[in-house]
Amino acid sequence: MGKNSDVRAAVEAELGFDPLVDSSDITVVDIGGHVNLTGTVPGYPQYLQAAAAARRVAGVLTVDNNLEVVLPDGGYRDDVKLATAANNALAGNVTVPDSVEAVAGDGNITLTGTVSYGAERAAAEAAVAGLAGVRNVRNEIDISYAIDPVDVDLHVQQALGRSALVPDGSDVTADTRDGIITLTGHVRTWAEHDAVLAAALMARGAIDVHDDLQVTG
Repeated sequence: MGKNSDVRAAVEAELGFDPLVDSSDITVVDIGGHVNLTGTVPGYPQYLQAAAAARRVAGVLTVDNNLEVVLPDGGYRDDVKLATAANNALAGNVTVPDSVEAVAGDGNITLTGTVSYGAERAAAEAAVAGLAGVRNVRNEIDISYAIDPVDVDLHVQQALGRSALVPDGSDVTADTRDGIITLTGHVRTWAEHDAVLAAALMARGAIDVHDDLQVTG
């Protein structure tokens, strides 16, 4: 069995093993560690969880999630009710500022508003992702804060230095321009990758994070 087949089989096994994923309609394609997921899942949390499961597998370098959420019969919610549930979830999350709002259309939630941290933006998306009737979440929240790019770079590098998941001597660097942090360098695992990304998202005033990290496996 070739290396590609090994990775594909391992991803398929991990999807089947994960109790939060219904993998019956998921197809896995692997080309040199670059995994593509296609097919359908019955809910948005499973859409996210399937990609997370694939990234846990050794040898996976990237995951292209092309899964489609097809809600089961009775799974759709009226747009007004879904929007109300989404806004209630946002209001009930202490991390999400009052400026963030949600609208819904055909199961698709769009988030708008302004926050100061990438972590707040991510928290808003997480707050609505698990609601019944959600097919997709479009995060259009703006991050607005006066920042010094040098300070942001320094704070991110210091956060990486404190992280237990990022080894000493890591070549990961953060460069900030116009509020956008670009991460470059190499990480060994997706857990290390996610730790680096989380550190960057916590930088105050960062508008977005461009992920140019390479997972070496």
